[in-house]
Amino acid sequence: MLVFPFAKINLGLQVLRKRPDSYHDIRSTLFPIPLRDALEAVVDNNLPPGEVKFESTGLPVPGDPKSNLCLQAVEHIRQQRELPGLRMHLHKAIPTGAGLGGGSSDGAHTLLLLNQLLALGFTAEELHAMAARLGSDCPFFLKELPQFAEGRGERLSPAEVYLKNHWLVLVNPGIHVSTAGVVQGMQLASAHADLEEVLKAPLAAWQTTVVNDLEPIVSAKHPAIGAIKAELLKQGAVYAAMSGSGSSVFGIFAEEPSGIVFPVEYSSWVFEL
Repeated sequence: MLVFPFAKINLGLQVLRKRPDSYHDIRSTLFPIPLRDALEAVVDNNLPPGEVKFESTGLPVPGDPKSNLCLQAVEHIRQQRELPGLRMHLHKAIPTGAGLGGGSSDGAHTLLLLNQLLALGFTAEELHAMAARLGSDCPFFLKELPQFAEGRGERLSPAEVYLKNHWLVLVNPGIHVSTAGVVQGMQLASAHADLEEVLKAPLAAWQTTVVNDLEPIVSAKHPAIGAIKAELLKQGAVYAAMSGSGSSVFGIFAEEPSGIVFPVEYSSWVFEL
């Protein structure tokens, strides 16, 4: 069975306060975009029950392979269900450490994939609980819908954001950014606008009201991020911002953009929303 984990962008990201568990409470609207990995799982009866052979191709995934969220998701399932021998193949197209949630999406889609492939019978609530243990934004990727995120990012509600007939230009300069490294010691804003309310305003008003609190910190360390944002706005983006903790930057256009050129070492995509 084959599934296609999708990426996301953040429409606003407010860091509210540090929690006793060392995480931060946030508010953000998470919006799915059509940049996807591919994840396949098949039962292999030649493998011992519970054994998983996992391989990854495409873009490199840094770090210990055992920390891959796909394998961590398998372990969460293994604690509650017996598993047959499995072969899994992940093909990465979503860059890691890019603020696009690719790893979280892979983990969440592993839960969905195995639940369906093996008829494990997990409810939506049980899948959400397992996804939340995998990572703060993993539950979002269980449904391909815009959602408003609170708490660590695991408390979700439907978001009324409509960008149909708009175009998205997504640019990744290849800079790996650690979320934990960005938020550690950051100066928190004393007050925030009501994010759900400001997103109800026309798109043209978002640039000054829909703010990513992490963007100034990351841009100061990596000037390329600010330069990409400025270029997108110069080329006609109605709204441009960094996604998540970076380093990806996106611009939303009212019409199909053309002629936008970035350095060859950058990755860029254009999507109709």
